[in-house]
Amino acid sequence: MAISKIKVSASMGAGFSTQVNCSHPFVIDQPKMAGGNDEGPNPLEIFLSSLPACICAIGRIIATQRRINLRGIEVEVEGDIDKDFLLGKTTEGRAGFTEIRSFVHIDADMTKEEKEAFLNDVAVRCPIADNIAQNSVIKPVVVENSMV
Repeated sequence: MAISKIKVSASMGAGFSTQVNCSHPFVIDQPKMAGGNDEGPNPLEIFLSSLPACICAIGRIIATQRRINLRGIEVEVEGDIDKDFLLGKTTEGRAGFTEIRSFVHIDADMTKEEKEAFLNDVAVRCPIADNIAQNSVIKPVVVENSMV
C-alpha cells in the first residue's frame, strides 16, 4: 500500500470568503444574496466540481493505460441537498447531499456497453467518488496557536 498525504489549508476572510491555499490558491465564497461577496464558487460547488474533475482525470489515466483513443469526456453533476437543515431551520434530515448524479458523455470509438464498463472502472478508481460513497474518518483537531 502506497499511502500519500495531500494537504491544503484555508483561512477565513471577510464575510463568507475563505482563502484556500494549495498548489493553485483560490477563494471560496457565497453569493451576495446569501451574505457573501461572490468572489468565488461556494463550498457545495467546490465539493461537487471535484467529482467531474476526478472522473475526467481517471478516465484519461485509464484510457492512456489501455491505449484507448479517448477524444474527450464531459460530465455534468447534480446533487440534492436540504438547505433548511444546513441553515439550522430543521433538525430532521442531514447536512450532506442525499443523492449525487453524474451524467457522463464519453467521446471514444466504443460501444455503449464498453463505455459503461469503462465508466464503471473509472468510478471504482476515482478517489472522490470513493470518498463520497464510503465512510472516511474525519478527525477535527483544535489547534491553540496560529497555523500561519
